[in-house]
Amino acid sequence: MQSEDAPLKIKDPKTWAAGTPAVISSLKQVMSTAGPIRGTKALLELNQTDGFDCPSCAWPDPDDHRAMTEFCENGAKAIASEATTKVIDEHFFANHSIEEMSEQSDYWHDQQGRLTSPMVLREGATHYEPITWEAAFDLMADELKGLDHPDEAIFYTSGRTSNEAAFLYQLFTRHYGTNNLPDCSNMCHESSGSALGPAIGIGKGTVTLDDLHTADVIICVGQNPGTNHPRMLASLEKCISNGGEVVAINPLREAGLLGFAHPQKISGMLNQASPLADLYLQVKMNGDMAIFRGVAKTIFARDEAAPVSVIDRDFIDEHTAGFDAYAEACTASSWDQITQDSGITREEIELLADKIIAKDKKLITCWAMGLTQHKNSVDTIREVTNVHLLIGAIGRSGAGVCPVRGHSNVQGDRTMGIYEKSPESFHLGLERAFQFKSPRKHGYDVVEAIHAMHKGDAKFFLAMGGNFLQAAPDTKFTAAALRKCNLTAHVVTKLNRSQLVTGKIGLILPCLGRTETDMQKAGRQFITCENSMGIVHMSTGRLKPISTHLMSEPAIVAHLANKVIGNTKVIDWLAFADDYDLIRDAIESAISGFENFNIRVRKSGGFYLQNNAKDRIWDTPNNKANFGNAALSIFKKKDNKHLILQTLRSHDQYNTTIYGLDDRYRGIGNQRKIIFLNPEDMKERRIKPVQKLRITSHWDDGQRHAEGFLAIPYEMPRGAAAAYFPEANVLIPIDSTADTSNTPTSKAVEISLEVM
Repeated sequence: MQSEDAPLKIKDPKTWAAGTPAVISSLKQVMSTAGPIRGTKALLELNQTDGFDCPSCAWPDPDDHRAMTEFCENGAKAIASEATTKVIDEHFFANHSIEEMSEQSDYWHDQQGRLTSPMVLREGATHYEPITWEAAFDLMADELKGLDHPDEAIFYTSGRTSNEAAFLYQLFTRHYGTNNLPDCSNMCHESSGSALGPAIGIGKGTVTLDDLHTADVIICVGQNPGTNHPRMLASLEKCISNGGEVVAINPLREAGLLGFAHPQKISGMLNQASPLADLYLQVKMNGDMAIFRGVAKTIFARDEAAPVSVIDRDFIDEHTAGFDAYAEACTASSWDQITQDSGITREEIELLADKIIAKDKKLITCWAMGLTQHKNSVDTIREVTNVHLLIGAIGRSGAGVCPVRGHSNVQGDRTMGIYEKSPESFHLGLERAFQFKSPRKHGYDVVEAIHAMHKGDAKFFLAMGGNFLQAAPDTKFTAAALRKCNLTAHVVTKLNRSQLVTGKIGLILPCLGRTETDMQKAGRQFITCENSMGIVHMSTGRLKPISTHLMSEPAIVAHLANKVIGNTKVIDWLAFADDYDLIRDAIESAISGFENFNIRVRKSGGFYLQNNAKDRIWDTPNNKANFGNAALSIFKKKDNKHLILQTLRSHDQYNTTIYGLDDRYRGIGNQRKIIFLNPEDMKERRIKPVQKLRITSHWDDGQRHAEGFLAIPYEMPRGAAAAYFPEANVLIPIDSTADTSNTPTSKAVEISLEVM
């Protein structure tokens, strides 16, 4: 464990990712926590066809082969965290009060080890104490049965939950009588689904790994693959070796977009990096929509000047609607506005457009939270899609849209029905298979759930994984909301801050990790996951469970449902817990696309779900792919002297899990309370490097503050700033959300700075 009192170390930011440092970091993390035997076994089983799916990101595995080391540095860190031999037992909680643990950092919480048995925090108590599983289920069941209405209960889901657990969870929740199923998608990629659904009829990506390898141009916008999904770098490298090009659009210069030293190649082990992005556009904060509008405007101009149409008129005539209105929107957007909003010159934007149309117009655009967490996120992603529709770069080989998901099964959870606004077809499928009336009233998303708890309209909160408090915006407001509940419960593997901010009663329900063997009455079980490209595949834990008192996620849901609902004519909840094949049979009976589920998923590598947009079948009301025609927009500060802050991850974290205190690629060591600033902005404000700052965010409802952040000069546009979450989440108000998707605007926070 790193010393949190060690002084800050600063080095020059890296210009390439991975290589020997990534290998050394991976081995160090795993061996120091899981040990040489358990750690080596875990790494060799990671992402293998008969092993377990990485509990980190959702990047897909190759269809045709698996390397012996089919993992990245972040995957190794995730395994090290889960496979650790350190444990938190009842003696730990007897020796550590809630107040004492609350004073510790998120890093300290993760480093204490695995939770081993269920614990309860009684009303007014200062310490957690042991509780049996039976008593814990009774506590939750009594609370749920005593509520005035099912909508007073909230059932949150993290992206690590398996398909089997997620399906049972939503089935139980809807049997109970509510659609209050907020999930982590509400806070990250909800904007992608909200944009892509009306545009192409499906809320997820339309490409495979092979498409990435054969693309002419891959645009990486609003994402940092070197830290957030490092295995993507191998696909970018392969695209380039096949003659393709990579373009990066990002305010910060990130090592993982500049170069890649493949650690499975001799050259990579010698730290010889392959260049990645040959065009790097350091866009203004939230200027992405303007760039893509400029690309479209250029394509229209090139089409008018070219002897042969640049725009794919046949595709547009046969497959799309709204083209004329979009053409008018492009005409109405001036180059002055485009260049001012984006901070990118017209010449650079035209260069990007010319790259796209130079060959076969096989364009793939990849994005993550840099696009999804703005007020105009949905319009921005519609603009990305518009460019693809203009040139027919969707529904054919080497072309399509690619929202890159975070958690390893966040996409699968949505497929399984973890959604507060599931379509009518999903409810009908449940009713046909399970003979009950599925509620239709839309439930709460994350932001709505926090408001409901804060107002006292929701009194029960159950989280399947995650760290809800630290992932949510407006940390103090969210904490107050959780404290107003009668009971809060968390199904988790590790200690986190959400378990320290509870309702009147708090429950910790420790579950098996993805890495661990899951033995039930029917024998050894496996779970399934869906990755970012719609592949459903097996995941089989191989390590000995860290404690004999752990329950699996499906078993926890099944036992709670048995207590609250009881068996029906067609459902035996505890039978589901005994044999997960029965859960998969139930999924097959209710959800289209899962025919012969148990047979197909047992085949090496699993199977692809049907993706109609990839086949140019548009599941929209008019059966067309639809152009958007929104006016060009951008986040505007109320005070020109202020900066715009985005939150981001360090290289030593995954979402809210803090593995260490370093950010190797950005040159930071031993510190997390960092704010990156443009050197000229620092000079103008008389801020010196490493000075301690007070950050104030400015909103219509007032100001919010975060103190003790160290100023670090970094190459980024004037007016931009960046700080790590969850530390900076306190600056984001609960009601600052994206239009349509209601996703918190974590990438656009107006701030001022004060030297402490």
